[in-house]
Amino acid sequence: MYGGLDISVSGMVAQKTRLDVIASNLANVATILDAEGNPNPFRRKITVFQTGDPNARDPRSQGMGVHVSEILDDSAPFRKKWDPDSPHAKPDGHEDAGYVYYPNVNSVVENINAVDAVRAYEANVMAAEATKTMIAQALRLIA
Repeated sequence: MYGGLDISVSGMVAQKTRLDVIASNLANVATILDAEGNPNPFRRKITVFQTGDPNARDPRSQGMGVHVSEILDDSAPFRKKWDPDSPHAKPDGHEDAGYVYYPNVNSVVENINAVDAVRAYEANVMAAEATKTMIAQALRLIA
């Protein structure tokens, strides 16, 4: 009976996780140093969805819905910016001498992905509301 709600809730949880990853990407769009202060640009993260919900309350619902199976690093190349005066520029002798590497995060793409995630979340909320209304109507009919 509650499978429809489980599906919608799993979609909301997955989209919230996706939005958190997008927010992390945007927050690190200019991060070129790692925690130790070494030049090591932030690498964009990608959310990977998989069908099914291993956390579903009803075992019959575990094959329905969606969940985040993993969060991967984007293997796209870093952005390079010519700045030979920067202390973080690649040294002479390196093939990219004088360039500073920046994260492979495109803020325009991330903002579009954020809008998509929010709309998908809202669609799941609407589906959950419709399911609740149908359940309420069914209970009224049998009461």
